[in-house]
Amino acid sequence: MTKLRDNLLLVIAGVFLIVGVFGWVMSRDASPAVENEALSDKATTSEVSTAVAKALTGVLSYDYADPSVSEKIADNVLTGDAREEYDRLFEAMSEKAPGQKLVLTAQVQASAVKELKDDDAKLLVFVDQVSQRAQDKEASLSAAQLQITAKMVDGAWTITELQPL
Repeated sequence: MTKLRDNLLLVIAGVFLIVGVFGWVMSRDASPAVENEALSDKATTSEVSTAVAKALTGVLSYDYADPSVSEKIADNVLTGDAREEYDRLFEAMSEKAPGQKLVLTAQVQASAVKELKDDDAKLLVFVDQVSQRAQDKEASLSAAQLQITAKMVDGAWTITELQPL
């Protein structure tokens, strides 16, 4: 009976050891998800989502009569690759828009913060853009899906990358 009890205790100890090692290994594998603050920091997740939506609405809206509005917004919210991409698009728009009397109005329909770590965020954003030209009687709607990288700089979220999907 003592031998049976000793063997049973060894089996139970072995099971606990295996479960402990398994739990330790799983916790190490889960660490990227644990480090993703988008899953735990609702306030910052909401803040970055709102800031990016407001920035994109301003930057992707354009009025041929006063293009400086979107350019001033871009000065404040875009850096790096995002700013370079905007400058290329803005240059092309500046050439064609006055002749067409083009007005673009952007609206963010939905966004999700995929990853948030410290002062860096990656988002998926769905944007609708309505374009109206003087010769058109109806506005045309286009939709875009963008992957956005944002960074907190001097207390404000700036967009460093925007990539159409």
